[in-house]
Amino acid sequence: MSDRLLFITTLTRLLEGRRHVFVGGGSAAAATASLLQRALSGDRLQITMLGDKRYLFLSNDYSEIFNCAATGRYDAFFMGGGQIDGGGNVNLIGIGDHPTLKVRWPGSRGTPLIYMMIENTILFLEEHTRRVLVPRVDYISAPGTSEPGVYHPGGPVALVTPRCVFSFDRKRARFTLETLNPGHSLEEVNEHTGFDFDVAPNLGETPGPGLPLLELLRDRVLDELSVIYPQYTETLRNEVDAAIAAQRQAA
Repeated sequence: MSDRLLFITTLTRLLEGRRHVFVGGGSAAAATASLLQRALSGDRLQITMLGDKRYLFLSNDYSEIFNCAATGRYDAFFMGGGQIDGGGNVNLIGIGDHPTLKVRWPGSRGTPLIYMMIENTILFLEEHTRRVLVPRVDYISAPGTSEPGVYHPGGPVALVTPRCVFSFDRKRARFTLETLNPGHSLEEVNEHTGFDFDVAPNLGETPGPGLPLLELLRDRVLDELSVIYPQYTETLRNEVDAAIAAQRQAA
């Protein structure tokens, strides 16, 4: 089982029960997870996806996306960042002192509103180190929580990394380690995480996909995905085929 497949199917599982997910551009893993959960839901899950006209129903312009977020039409969202801290704050600006930043990222753009308004935001990172999981972000592009009196219905519910899965408690503004990915340990997660976190009393292993889920991914989702992420899909297809073959042999 590849790390990529576990990552995707973990994101998929966290979408269970949602009604409408917004997927930003340039996010192949989030797009794959959304299409897979849509297939699992019998097409009940709605998807708005930047970069794919099949899932972008705008009658005017991109301001419609912010309107939908602010009025609660989306109830799930995926978000990454250059830095994430223990309070769920996300930095998309850069590292260092303004205006001479050591590292410059694309910027916040419309992320603050979307992150604050959409419930059930799933944070995800393809790197789990103290470089990205920091005690405090250099700049807050989008806050995980806000002061009393600030209208903030949205925010994070989970953080998925190559090492583990955290849940997030908005009232306490704190992460809890829920599961460890196969081959990783609590000591390792502690070593590579820059913020303090709680540990679930029933800490277990992140579950991988079974054969039916892998077959659904291969037989339906990958063809849809290839329209917008052709190279990514080709690589993922090889990993799915290998995982299916391994599970059939094990059975």
